[in-house]
Amino acid sequence: MDTFSTKSLALQVQKKLLSKMTSKAVVAVLVYDTNSKVLDELCRATREFTGSCKEAQKMLKNLVKVALKLGLLLCGDQLGGEELALLWCFRHWAHFLAIMAISFQQVDFTFDWQVLAAGLLECHDLLHQAMGPQLTTKSHSRINHVFGHLTDRDFLAMIYSPSESYRSHLHRICEDLGRMLDEGSL
Repeated sequence: MDTFSTKSLALQVQKKLLSKMTSKAVVAVLVYDTNSKVLDELCRATREFTGSCKEAQKMLKNLVKVALKLGLLLCGDQLGGEELALLWCFRHWAHFLAIMAISFQQVDFTFDWQVLAAGLLECHDLLHQAMGPQLTTKSHSRINHVFGHLTDRDFLAMIYSPSESYRSHLHRICEDLGRMLDEGSL
């Protein structure tokens, strides 16, 4: 697991999805160093939660594939005005959820899994609506897989539990989310 890298995964996905249509610049635009750290830490937490390296990597691969497809649709001007408005709402929710996740981590006894899960489900719905007709059924199932994992009550309770190993995952994720918000890369 320690040899697993989000950057190399993103490059593999780009090669498979895009073949010779685009360059490595698409991945560079979508996966910054800080984003990569958050995804790697999320993968570690998922592996610890599921007990399966394969399942953690599958969730992360699905997340990266969806992000790359979204980037391709945006770069290729494949989305209309309504779809772009939905993505703007998605971005707003993503910012809000990052701030909420950081707040829950910083202030003891404030974590509410229902509030966090509801926001994640809103993002799930917005993403499906915005990318709807441009994606295959398989891509929609990838979105469902990622958000199904992220909204899992047991996973959220685990990541916010007082156990030191889980707290360290959450601390690193929130620290990098804060950095992403400061950089404007989220």
